[in-house]
Amino acid sequence: MRTAMCVAVLGAALGSALAVGVLHARAQTPGLAVGIDNFTFSPQSLTVKAGTTVTWTNNDDIPHTVAAVNKQFRSKALDTDDSYSFVFTTPGTYEYFCSIHPHMTATIVVEATTGSNAAH
Repeated sequence: MRTAMCVAVLGAALGSALAVGVLHARAQTPGLAVGIDNFTFSPQSLTVKAGTTVTWTNNDDIPHTVAAVNKQFRSKALDTDDSYSFVFTTPGTYEYFCSIHPHMTATIVVEATTGSNAAH
């Protein structure tokens, strides 16, 4: 009986700790999204840590792409509500644009995971 009670208490504590971790992770996720709407990327500039996945979602009613100036990443044409994700592993500044509408531009700044400023 005592063993069962210890297991139950340990399980409850572990479950609570995991729930807090999930809530904390969800609180950080919104900063990792870029919206595409009205021929703009929003936000225009996003700063993330190395290892972060950024997801672009086309909220516009016409197709757009996400293409790095340095050619490190490029999406297919994204229709309305389509998304594209890329994992940024190397610190630096990544300029990108829509290859269908080249006047649409924005920037992702990737910092080192140690918290120090990345070389740009």
